[in-house]
Amino acid sequence: MRDDFQLLPPVDIIIPHYRGEEHLERCLRSLANTRYPSMGIVVVDNASQTPGLQELIERFAGVRLLALPQNRGYPGGCNAGFSATKAEFLVFMNDDTRHDPNWLEPLVTAARRDGCIAALQPKILSLREFEQGNNRFDYAGAAGGMLDRLGYPWCYGRTFSGVETDNGRYDTPRNIFWASGVAMFVRRSVFEELGGFDDSFFMHMEEIDLSWRMQLAGYTVRSVPSSVVYHEGASSLAYGSPEKTYYNHRNNLRMMLRNMSVGSLMVAFSARLLLEPAAALFYLTKGRRGYRNAFAVLKALRDFLMELPETLRTRTRVQALRKRTDKALFKGLPFSIFYPWRKSFFNHAGQDGLC
Repeated sequence: MRDDFQLLPPVDIIIPHYRGEEHLERCLRSLANTRYPSMGIVVVDNASQTPGLQELIERFAGVRLLALPQNRGYPGGCNAGFSATKAEFLVFMNDDTRHDPNWLEPLVTAARRDGCIAALQPKILSLREFEQGNNRFDYAGAAGGMLDRLGYPWCYGRTFSGVETDNGRYDTPRNIFWASGVAMFVRRSVFEELGGFDDSFFMHMEEIDLSWRMQLAGYTVRSVPSSVVYHEGASSLAYGSPEKTYYNHRNNLRMMLRNMSVGSLMVAFSARLLLEPAAALFYLTKGRRGYRNAFAVLKALRDFLMELPETLRTRTRVQALRKRTDKALFKGLPFSIFYPWRKSFFNHAGQDGLC
């Protein structure tokens, strides 16, 4: 064993759990094979009422169970887990993941090398494709999350036509806009400084909102492709479900209003006032499930407007963090991901930290 291996700091992994104990058991079994000297795990039970959960947890060394009286969603579960930990570095992780045995050390090494790094994302590959002998990215994060100037998220390794094969194209670490909640490595001091995730998001885009706030405060978010995590995906909500559509649309608009400058908002919201109804009309062409998704978009718009006063109050607190202009944050990024892809998008270097 290397002498410096024992000097690596403890890391706490926080896993919110609601349903699918089989996923959780496979995840914990995989984490038990992680080659890292000091790693704690907190499973946050979001009032799942899963029978035998405590017995399952007790089968794995170094794993604790934190039971919540009600389902607080992904961000609320993560925040509760954070309060139950003390490590300098944290990983917020989905319970439908598996892991390369050496996935953790590269993340710790990168964070210790640069104190301006607030969050890191490993390379996220599709578990289902991997089990079939294919090396393809996972939709939820792929090789690192990005954002266009209209507030729409996209990823390196993921396009509108689907996910790409991992052929080494994204194997160079780079600044990214957001780190996926599938496996989001976070510096504890920054997470605490910014107040953690916003519980009100409940699920979807809370990690993008947090990553955005990190950058506004002068920190950086980066990819670490030498760290590999496999993700099954769609274990909480199926792709294309109306509930997923609702949270994606509501939370995306809320996130934009909280984090964008006034000038950026004037442009982005002018476009989104047309694009949101257009999305609802598009769903109407997709049959019965499309009708439900169209209604979900309209419901998201309604709730966004009803929650406007609280969002504006939160905006005041978020904007007080601002150390970077939107011009600097979005430099080199596309106005819209609906435009044809350009090589320059993939060469986006991001901004260095200001801390």
